[in-house]
Amino acid sequence: MSYALQTLWHEKTRYAAGVGAVAFSAMLIALQVGLLLGLFEITSIPIDHTSADIWVGANDVESVDLGRPIPQAEIGRLARPGVAMPELFYISFSIWTKTTGGSNLCMIIGSNLNADSIGAADVLTPEMRTQLTFPNTVVVDRSDLGRLGVEKVGDKGNINGTDVTVVGIVSGLKSLAAPWVFCSRTTAKDLIKLTNPVYEDHTTYLLARTDTRERALRVVQELRTEYPEMTAYTADDFSRRSRWYWLTRTKAGIAIGYAALLGLMVGAVITAQTLYSATMASAREFATLLALGIPRRKIYGLVLAQSFWVGVFGVLMAYPVVQLLAFGADAAGAKVQLRWEVLAGAGGITMVTAILAGVFALRSVRSIEPMSLLR
Repeated sequence: MSYALQTLWHEKTRYAAGVGAVAFSAMLIALQVGLLLGLFEITSIPIDHTSADIWVGANDVESVDLGRPIPQAEIGRLARPGVAMPELFYISFSIWTKTTGGSNLCMIIGSNLNADSIGAADVLTPEMRTQLTFPNTVVVDRSDLGRLGVEKVGDKGNINGTDVTVVGIVSGLKSLAAPWVFCSRTTAKDLIKLTNPVYEDHTTYLLARTDTRERALRVVQELRTEYPEMTAYTADDFSRRSRWYWLTRTKAGIAIGYAALLGLMVGAVITAQTLYSATMASAREFATLLALGIPRRKIYGLVLAQSFWVGVFGVLMAYPVVQLLAFGADAAGAKVQLRWEVLAGAGGITMVTAILAGVFALRSVRSIEPMSLLR
């Protein structure tokens, strides 16, 4: 290992391209996966920003935004030991019409607004919750103001033919497709039933809080067994399921994954070519070692050690750049989730690629013979 490091240091210009290629691959993989996670984290915002432990909906609901109406009377099914008073939760696609003309799809989210509510979004301040108790009032995210045709608190819009007033603006809840529109449970019900009258006595989800995490898991399993016509999830499971649905059912996940794979392939080719060329440039040195009786397997080990350290230096070079680029992306409004799993996975994949590139470079070692010193 030490000899391999010394070789890399003395021949750093020769191996620079390989280190740069490895760094590029690790950087691209981490950024692409982080961007993908950040993008699809948006789809589970209604779950992640509430304090509910259990979500109950219609049968086979695959994502929170695809909920269907269920009878409000089913709330009694959640009356179990360790489960607090359940709440009704409304969520539905609707049409927002701008005062200046034109319309846009939006997602109505209606919940209880009490201080201890488990369905109210955690970004709603006490003042906003108070304002939302008035009929036909809504809160929207700052990033969606342009799409909704509003600029400030007090501006108006129209949802499903009913005028609504913006009484609050939050930040950090950028939508993927349809802007989130937060309102009271009563306002949500009144607006949604204009296009779907069944909501007169139906809701979209039943939410509940439990005394322990284990209780939530147990209650969810009981509900699935006793009422197979309903869907029951813990909040964490439903959040992951919503993200996975959008990841696998949309072209965005495929496109980003393909870009990451392409970057990995480019990095692998450049690294392999760099190591191959560096090995060929050292052919006379290796031939000398063979002539002195050094086993060929030792030289194989040296080449592989060099590829290992090329990978290490490339990954170490990539991580600060990734953090800097992620910071810039966040500032531009594109959230990048650089979890430790993402960084470790990108580094691991890149290291494997670098070592495989070293294996490719071994072809040149096989063709080296001590007799070449006499030429």
